[in-house]
Amino acid sequence: MPRNLVIVRHGQSAWNEKNLFTGWVDVDLTPLGEKEARAAGEQITKAGLRFDVMHTSLLTRACRTANLALEVTGQTWLPVNRTWRLNERHYGDLQGKDKVEMVKAFGEEKVKLWRRSYDVPPPPVTPDHEHHPSRDPRYRLLAPDAMPASECLKDVVARVLPWWHDQVIPQLRAGLDVLVVAHGNSLRALIKHLEKISDSDIVELNVPTGMPRLYTFKEDLSLASAPKYLDEAAAKAGAEAVKNQTAKK
Repeated sequence: MPRNLVIVRHGQSAWNEKNLFTGWVDVDLTPLGEKEARAAGEQITKAGLRFDVMHTSLLTRACRTANLALEVTGQTWLPVNRTWRLNERHYGDLQGKDKVEMVKAFGEEKVKLWRRSYDVPPPPVTPDHEHHPSRDPRYRLLAPDAMPASECLKDVVARVLPWWHDQVIPQLRAGLDVLVVAHGNSLRALIKHLEKISDSDIVELNVPTGMPRLYTFKEDLSLASAPKYLDEAAAKAGAEAVKNQTAKK
């Protein structure tokens, strides 16, 4: 029997709406984000997909997206694993700052390098900064050297893959169907691994909010078919909107 994996980026957050770099800052969904979460549940229901387990990050916008989608699908009972390894990329000192204003201050090329490149992190925050993870009680059990002050996508890949290999691979091998609700960059990291995207090509990949993407695996965990969004047209438009977030006004 095939094994299904569905990944979903959270719905629009309050800082998505304001076009701010968010990262590990914990902000909630907007009303539109809640609507996107429910719409993701509707797409999953329409596709006839059921799950055995779900994984989310520790951030509210992903947790609430997951809950709202599951309410629509009638699967609120689903066992859930929440992990910091699925958190958004830590944007360092960019967190809380306007994306367009950063382009005006530092130039489009520099901001694109910080925002989209594979191995160049933004400027870090200091340990006493309000956005350093050590100041958030949800990370109190995390080893100090595991707490990022800034991350590039390469760093996110390095923290996502242990979760993938240690938790999800055994679940898929056991024949379970898995739902993952996370963030643009933690999902970019996973997509890069699953679809074997090069370090250079991953720069152009944008993940739309609230759009379920389906992977179907054979028993040997090779892909049984090409990955696809459940609504390809809407996902394409959503990805284009993400791409244009730093466009000068």
